[in-house]
This record gives sequence, C-alpha cells and structure tokens, in this order.
Amino acid sequence: MPKTPAVDHDVIRDLAKLLDETGLTEIEFESDGVSIRVARHIAPAGRSRGVEQPAVIPTPVAPAVAAPVDWTQHPGLVASPMVGTAYRGPSPGSRPFVEIGIQVKTGDTLLIIEAMKTLNQIPAPRSGTVIQILVEDGQPVEYGEQLLIIE
Repeated sequence: MPKTPAVDHDVIRDLAKLLDETGLTEIEFESDGVSIRVARHIAPAGRSRGVEQPAVIPTPVAPAVAAPVDWTQHPGLVASPMVGTAYRGPSPGSRPFVEIGIQVKTGDTLLIIEAMKTLNQIPAPRSGTVIQILVEDGQPVEYGEQLLIIE
C-alpha cells in the first residue's frame, strides 16, 4: 500500500491567508506529488449565508491516463435554456430534485433556474437515469451551458 505524502499545514495556512488577501475563492498548489486545493464556498446572493470556511482538499497527483470525457457530445445532455442561477432544490437546505443514479421521467423537474427574479423549473426532456450533474447549487449558468446528463 503506497504511503500518502505528509501535508504541510503551514502551506495550507499560507494559501488560506492568500485567499483572504486577494479575494479569490479557490487556489491550488502542487509540490512533490501532492496537490493541495483550498477553496472558499460562498453562499449565492439571496440565500442564507453562513460562516465562510476555507475547505482544504489534499489529493495525490496521479498521472493522466485517459482523455477527459466530452459531455457536449452525449445524447442525454440537458443544456440550460436561459441565463440565470441554477438551484438544485426547491429552497435553501432542502433535498435536491435529482441526484446521480435517480430515475426520471419526461417532464420531472430537474432543477430551477432563477432569471430576473423568476424561478423557472427545468423539466427532464426524456426518461432515464441521471448519470452526471454538471452544476453546483447556486451556480450562475449561461444559455446552452451543460447542466446534467440523462442516460
């Protein structure tokens, strides 16, 4: 079993301080086969805000083996029909409409996109299983942006 490299906590503190100083929401550092990502999760406008805590995710760097999947060519791609903010559930803190592995039927609500203070339900264009969710709750989306994949 390969030994996991030690994480330098001083580096993490320095990266978190750099986030505060620059106003960035995410920063990543790689050294000696260890990649450290520090990210700040900020609640979207109009939703309740909690204390902003940097999240630290140390991950070993693995060599790339396969090319990334091109979801734009998948026949079950559900794209955003408008510009707005995507919400995965009906209200803050509630269960998302769909999760990976959930069966949906044509017309089931997949998520909500808020545009110009109007909540627009995005229906499933086909029946199938949700295999990939490509947006986070509260993420701004553009017209045609990939939202999720139904297979």
